[in-house]
Amino acid sequence: MSVTTPKSPQLAVLPTAAEDGKRTKAQILQPSGWPLPKGYANGMAAEGRIIVTGGVIGWDAEERLADGFVAQVRQTLDNIAAILAEAGARPEHLVRLTWYVVDMDEYLANLKELGKIYRDVFGTHYPAMALVQVVRLVEKAARVEIEATAVIPS
Repeated sequence: MSVTTPKSPQLAVLPTAAEDGKRTKAQILQPSGWPLPKGYANGMAAEGRIIVTGGVIGWDAEERLADGFVAQVRQTLDNIAAILAEAGARPEHLVRLTWYVVDMDEYLANLKELGKIYRDVFGTHYPAMALVQVVRLVEKAARVEIEATAVIPS
């Protein structure tokens, strides 16, 4: 009996940015031959302490929502950064973000500004991401909600 192994795409494992002089254990997973994604990673691999947020929205400590979609995204990302800091994590420890928006067209119409806000808060570290349009969020005036997963290397 002859056993054959099906050919599959090769997987490139790319190290992420240096951290305090040593590399983080998070790795970007990029199958060979696939186009490089812009603003996200296809996959991430990491070992260490896992930090998971709930759905985070764009309100302040007094539960006042920022005015408008772009302002809510900025506040949401700032809120995620604050949650990460509570655990001793930084934006480069992010391995996944799941965005829920109530209007996909609103998101797409603001890509350039959203990219700038993202870089202002998280730098140029782009984890695996998903974007989902939903009918509404629990807070009726919320335009965006984001869940985050980070891994602090062991």
